[in-house]
Amino acid sequence: MAHEVTERFVKCVEHLVENQTVKSIRQFALSLDAHPQNVSLIFSGKRDVTIDLVQSAIQMYDLNPSYIFKGKGTYLCEEDQNIALVNEDKIHYVPVAAHAGYAEQYNDPVFLGDLVKFSLPDYKFYQGEYRCFDIAGDSMEPSLFAGEKVVCSLVEFGPHRLSLRTNHVYVIVLESGVLVKRVTKSQDGQSVQLISDNDYYEPYLVPVQEIKQIWYVEIKISPFMPSPNNMRQSFHNEMDEMRRTIVKQADAIVSLNQTMEKMLKMNRSMV
Repeated sequence: MAHEVTERFVKCVEHLVENQTVKSIRQFALSLDAHPQNVSLIFSGKRDVTIDLVQSAIQMYDLNPSYIFKGKGTYLCEEDQNIALVNEDKIHYVPVAAHAGYAEQYNDPVFLGDLVKFSLPDYKFYQGEYRCFDIAGDSMEPSLFAGEKVVCSLVEFGPHRLSLRTNHVYVIVLESGVLVKRVTKSQDGQSVQLISDNDYYEPYLVPVQEIKQIWYVEIKISPFMPSPNNMRQSFHNEMDEMRRTIVKQADAIVSLNQTMEKMLKMNRSMV
């Protein structure tokens, strides 16, 4: 996707040069406060264009974002076109607290309008429909942990059309709630099997007609964790402290047993 966007961006700039809107690629780069050598690498195919450079070019030279990102329309915007900025927030965030409400109101524009929206710096998130869901519970461990988030793209499906990637992870929206599972499709296409990565949970079937929405998990967002070395050192420290505690307790038990034996001997000698 990034390579295709770069190719269309290059064609737009070449169009500017041909029409003498700019005299050269170097002048184009300088006009956007970009390093000419970096722009040259883009035109030679050795580097992909960045979102920041695309946005700057759109604002200064009226390049057509619909063409750059979707391949639709002409190189430049028409004067009467009203095209939204390419960095529009398109990803709706559905926290755990909103999962139940989302299952009932996923098509309600008022409900969706109240959700937080954000964007990510990746070309693929600038077109299509996306949701971000919180992970709850431990059914998908060790792949996904509670507190992590998944960003997903909408899967179009119907009664006789269900295209799923076997054993890939999806968010399944049912009337009863929102689930995150690996999915396999039945041979007749009338149901899907939901599989947890945690072996404690058994797979089960869900009829397709009970599914409200399906979202394909594109990426996950994880909280920052200490480095593995630090975590390992902390674990070892805790184990050492536990070992010392056990040794102390064992010594105390031995000492108590010895004291009790002495007392018993004294009692026997007095009888």
